[in-house]
Amino acid sequence: MTHPTAAAEAEPGLGAPAAAAPPRRTARQVALLLNLGHAIDHMFLLIFATAVGTIAADFGFTRWEDLMPYGVGAFVLFGLGSLPSGRLGDLWGRRRMMLVFFFGIGASALLAALTRNAWQLASALTLLGAFASIYHPVGIPMLLQRAPNPGAVIGINGLSGNLGIAVAALSTGFIVQWFGWRAAFAVPGLLAIGAGLLFARLCPHEAEAPAKRTSRARVTLTPALMARVFAVMTGASVTVGLLFNFTTNGNAQLLSERFRGIVEDPALLGAMLAAVYAVASLAQVVVGRLIDRLPLKPLYLGIALMQIPLLALAAQAQGWWLLVLLLAVMVFIFGSIPFTDAMIVRYVDDRIRSRVAGARLTVSIGISSLAVWLLGPVVKASSFGALLWGMALIAACTAAVVAWLPGEKDVGAP
Repeated sequence: MTHPTAAAEAEPGLGAPAAAAPPRRTARQVALLLNLGHAIDHMFLLIFATAVGTIAADFGFTRWEDLMPYGVGAFVLFGLGSLPSGRLGDLWGRRRMMLVFFFGIGASALLAALTRNAWQLASALTLLGAFASIYHPVGIPMLLQRAPNPGAVIGINGLSGNLGIAVAALSTGFIVQWFGWRAAFAVPGLLAIGAGLLFARLCPHEAEAPAKRTSRARVTLTPALMARVFAVMTGASVTVGLLFNFTTNGNAQLLSERFRGIVEDPALLGAMLAAVYAVASLAQVVVGRLIDRLPLKPLYLGIALMQIPLLALAAQAQGWWLLVLLLAVMVFIFGSIPFTDAMIVRYVDDRIRSRVAGARLTVSIGISSLAVWLLGPVVKASSFGALLWGMALIAACTAAVVAWLPGEKDVGAP
């Protein structure tokens, strides 16, 4: 009996024969582990940003901003590695690549816990980013292969990823306070390896690589429209990725600065930030369900436009007002994330989805990783206020790109 993410099948309802489905319980368990993988992926990428102040002091840096650029390698490889990861997922097999993901990212985190200086840590984080690059072009297409309601599935998967961000903010703060920053890498590293062992046991072997399957996209586009959709996907992913990286990597230090004299306990600040992420993550579930019911373009455009005034207001806010505005900002930033995967499911055949996703991610994450490198120097040279104003401008660019997306009448209803 083969797993739905491993069998050769066509999209539901498109007239091609479907492969036999596995036991429902097994399918749910594998889906749960795939969603856990998304949480692990985002959690591991933000451990450094959450603990950077403590690590900087341990390594002899006077300011956290000076250590922050050492983490950029993780995000560069997170983007550049997506292209070969997607290709291997389609041609070699998604189950195999997910095993490489779980074991590789876990081992990299353990290696980061053993580092003794900034350059050693930068090397370990870069290796971690290479393994982290596997999840999005491989894990998400694997999860969506048979989904009759892809928007809802994408929403739950996005919620899982963002809960990983929340866990990073919460657990890292407490682990650093009680056990040190090295344990903040080591404990999740062991968790990832354990998840990999479970995945190897529960996920059935693939009958054939995805590239050998026969399937059709839900909507067939002309080459010109396909190129236009891919350009919109990539351009919007760059701007959304910049906002995502600026916020998730900088929010911990932003709260620390804007709550000075109000709340200064790192563990409590981490809990506050985790609460923001946890609540904002629910936006992906709501947006995912809306994607199944409403046209993509006006929904995406509305979410992008809402980010502009909220970021502008957050640039001026202090204390508790900042926390309220930060929650609103993260609701709309997280809410914009499901659209790219929804477009890939709608317009791209399953047999090449990992490669298309990998190509898109290589460009978008490769460019948006600059946010990690720029974050410390920009804040040091100006302020978080200037950074937030710049982010409002980036959100306006997102809206401009999304406005170029073909409408439902241009591409036909799925």
